[in-house]
Amino acid sequence: MSEEPGRERVIAGRYRLLSPLGEGGMGTVWRALDEVLHREVAVKEVRAPAGLAAPDVERMYARLEREAWAAARVADRGVVTVYDVAMEDGRPWIVMELVRGLSLAEVLEAEGPLSPQRAAHIGAEVLAALRAAHAAGVLHRDVKPANVLIANDGRIVLTDFGIAMVEGSSALTMTGEVIGSPEFLAPERALGRTPGPESDLWSLGVLLYAVVEGHSPFRQDTPLSTLRAIVDEELPPPRRAGPLTPVIEGLLRKDPAERLSSGQALADLRVIGAGGSPRAGTPGADPFAPTVA
Repeated sequence: MSEEPGRERVIAGRYRLLSPLGEGGMGTVWRALDEVLHREVAVKEVRAPAGLAAPDVERMYARLEREAWAAARVADRGVVTVYDVAMEDGRPWIVMELVRGLSLAEVLEAEGPLSPQRAAHIGAEVLAALRAAHAAGVLHRDVKPANVLIANDGRIVLTDFGIAMVEGSSALTMTGEVIGSPEFLAPERALGRTPGPESDLWSLGVLLYAVVEGHSPFRQDTPLSTLRAIVDEELPPPRRAGPLTPVIEGLLRKDPAERLSSGQALADLRVIGAGGSPRAGTPGADPFAPTVA
């Protein structure tokens, strides 16, 4: 924390920090008051690890700024809205809408595995947000339960584009550096290959598996053994997924070209989320794709 409890700090002469909302790898998220517009917002503060070299600190700041840039490019109710990037003490602070609710990770910790129907509803909303991001040329690259917010009004929101890769942008990571949570990483990324939208679909498949089974499919004792399992091991058969099983298996195909398309996955998830069972269709078909005469 940058301030002691009970002491308020104002960022950029405008955003008064009120209380911490959560901690993450990139820093602290605060509940804050925008004293110009008189509304509560969420402010993300970067926290550079002690002893981090200056170039790495600069790269962290750049990644934080890119989170705001990436998310701001996506106009979708399923993506957290970014209002501002404020500069204070030479570092950026991201100002976002305040989503009142819990993360999917917190829900799983409190309730345990979810039903296939509820998981499908959440997955459909996350996938719709991903499709909007992909249409804007943005890859999320860290889809996991901690980055999915379930608002008190039921809205499902995808957040934390801090390690997102924007199409056409220069890379901000060092060669060999693994960006993202290893157990949700797609095989092609574990192998150091260039990711695409299909890499986010893999991560969504891992998320769905974890939501209904209570654990991710390839998690091992160490990050390296986890990455090896992602690349080499077969998918452990889901036992609680029910009608979600074909969707999960379709999203978790090792070859990105063979993965279930986002359109077909979205259609199936919506059917399952409504309590139905999707009809067997052409693998990889996209019912949302335009028809060419």
